[in-house]
Amino acid sequence: MHIMSYEFLQQYWWFLVSLLGALLVFLMFVQGGNSLLFQIGKTEEERRMLVNSTGRKWEFTFTTLVTFGGAFFASFPLFYSTSFGGAYWLWMIILFSFVLQAVSYEFQNKLGNLLGTRTFQVFLVINGIVGPLLLGGAVATFFDGSNFIVQKENIANEFQPIISQWANRSHGLDALLDIWNIVFGLAVVFLSRILGALYYINNVNDDIICQHSQKRLLVNTIYFLVFFLMFVFHLLMKDGYAYDSTTGEIYMEPNKYFHNMFGSFTVLALFLVGVVMVVNGITFTLWLKQKDGKPFTKGIWLAGIGTVMTVLALLLCAGLFNTAYYPSNVDLQSSLTIENSCSSEFTLRTMAYVSILIPFVLAYIVYAWRAMDKKKIDRQEIAGDEEAY
Repeated sequence: MHIMSYEFLQQYWWFLVSLLGALLVFLMFVQGGNSLLFQIGKTEEERRMLVNSTGRKWEFTFTTLVTFGGAFFASFPLFYSTSFGGAYWLWMIILFSFVLQAVSYEFQNKLGNLLGTRTFQVFLVINGIVGPLLLGGAVATFFDGSNFIVQKENIANEFQPIISQWANRSHGLDALLDIWNIVFGLAVVFLSRILGALYYINNVNDDIICQHSQKRLLVNTIYFLVFFLMFVFHLLMKDGYAYDSTTGEIYMEPNKYFHNMFGSFTVLALFLVGVVMVVNGITFTLWLKQKDGKPFTKGIWLAGIGTVMTVLALLLCAGLFNTAYYPSNVDLQSSLTIENSCSSEFTLRTMAYVSILIPFVLAYIVYAWRAMDKKKIDRQEIAGDEEAY
């Protein structure tokens, strides 16, 4: 008898996918920092420092986004074909904004740049707003549903073996018509801006940049709290999408996500501790001073770890506890669960063995991160580095 049952493997892979999603939200401090480029950097020299600060980390964010999509494809392929295949306009805009980011970093200060440095910096700001907004809106559909139909019997149709299809021609853009998707998307935008400001305070050795970052930190914290608390209240009060693990029938359950959150000590503790860490990371940075009189610089780590814990708790609520993690607003029984959308037991088990390598990959990321941050960004470094962005 195998130690890892099929049910355990489904839950294990939902946890890993959720963890990747939570790490992605944290790493969007790159996008948040870029969206503040012209608000914090008042001169061209200051903006170059900011661009080179986030420029050291943008590949971590992009790689995590791709890994997140790949993990979903391998472990829950029906979600991948339904969402990435059906809501392709939404995902294509997200991916295009990230491609725009990569191009902007590489070409803004290259010889022969016909568009000018400022144009590419504007592109970075666009990615900094559009990326988090649409990713947040896409994640919110895990709770508020999307417009798709799943017909598994079509796999036997040799002329049109299409299992899932979108129910309208918007192909994902209809997610932006749901006010709660927008609310959560805006919460993610302002959270990424908070993390971006905290990262600049930690990573850039410049008093002016630090002062401007603190001002942006306070303003964006107020906006974030408004949208985040609105969404959390909505989530805990709304009916959720539950399913019978025996029959697979999906039905509406009053206050489902409230029951998921408060019915599990682990999930509730993750959420509450995460929120407290985010708040502490912000307040410590705004009010505490170091011995040299400069602001507290470790807020990015408190708020970053808190972000991972909070988002992880929300995603666990979306997929565990007999909950349909990708509800259909067109056909309730088409909603996706970790049971009806996962890969085979053999695939999940094989990938579980491979996942043992994850701690080694994380260790390498930590090593590379520390190597890049041995010296903080300053004006002298930017002026003397011909390879700087």
